[in-house]
Amino acid sequence: MSQLLVNERDVVIPGEALAEGLDYLPGENAYRENDKIYSKVLGLANVAGRVLKITPLSGPYVIKVDDKIIGKVIDITMSGWRIDTNTAYSAILNVKDASSRYIRKEEDLSKIIAIGDYVVVKVVNVTSQNLIDVSMREPGLYKITGGRIVNINSQKVPRVIGKQGSMVTLIKDKTGCEITVGQNGLVWIKGTPEGEFKAEQAVKLVEEKEVIYLRCLACGAKKPVKRVI
Repeated sequence: MSQLLVNERDVVIPGEALAEGLDYLPGENAYRENDKIYSKVLGLANVAGRVLKITPLSGPYVIKVDDKIIGKVIDITMSGWRIDTNTAYSAILNVKDASSRYIRKEEDLSKIIAIGDYVVVKVVNVTSQNLIDVSMREPGLYKITGGRIVNINSQKVPRVIGKQGSMVTLIKDKTGCEITVGQNGLVWIKGTPEGEFKAEQAVKLVEEKEVIYLRCLACGAKKPVKRVI
């Protein structure tokens, strides 16, 4: 009989058994040995149907297609913009992928997006040579104006976002800030100066803590409840 040995978002260590039996399948950062599935890395367990995946808690960000990231414009070319992805590899934002409107050849691209600007983009292609293409032609992708950029460990992004966006929504509600979290570890925060400061402190706190302890007032618990995020 197959059995799941971990819960969603449990912290697991390399070599820890995640499940036994053949009803479960190893996903990213997991492997099968005989009839058991084990973790390859230190990370958070993720159960997606029958597939067990582990989100690492350390290590560099590996850019993937469909990731939404925040990048800084570092160069303007004849055909578009070069974007710093907060990794060892830059990306290209082609003119045709930068806007839904038609951009004429003679237009000054620096008037649209200047060097030093930050943009929220989607990764649309990554080649085996690490050539990366990004796009802004979808809802929720835009040039950033105002606010502040906070850099966190990219492996802690799922923790900052929280399950189904619960953590970032909580921070937004408590600080009154707009917050966008890029998969590459850059976070954009925009609000009042006081709100931005509080939001940044909250994001950093969540990044640093493996677990937080919450007092369950509703059920009258006397001891703090351990919650993995």
